[in-house]
Amino acid sequence: MVRLLKQRSKPKNLLKVSNAEKTRLLKEIEISLQQKLMEAKLWQSLLEVESLTINGNIVYKGDEPLSGFFIRR
Repeated sequence: MVRLLKQRSKPKNLLKVSNAEKTRLLKEIEISLQQKLMEAKLWQSLLEVESLTINGNIVYKGDEPLSGFFIRR
């Protein structure tokens, strides 16, 4: 699974940031946490199955890497 890693910026003092910027930052954090939770749930599900087939294509089998699978929101 390929992930795009975002470079971390310097920590921001939320007391000195505008309300609009706080809202944007909190929304980004919320989205990031939701994605991490979804990924963790997916991996937990994969640990419980031997293989996963979608539309006749095997996207996961045993110890092989996950392939051909993505979630669009």
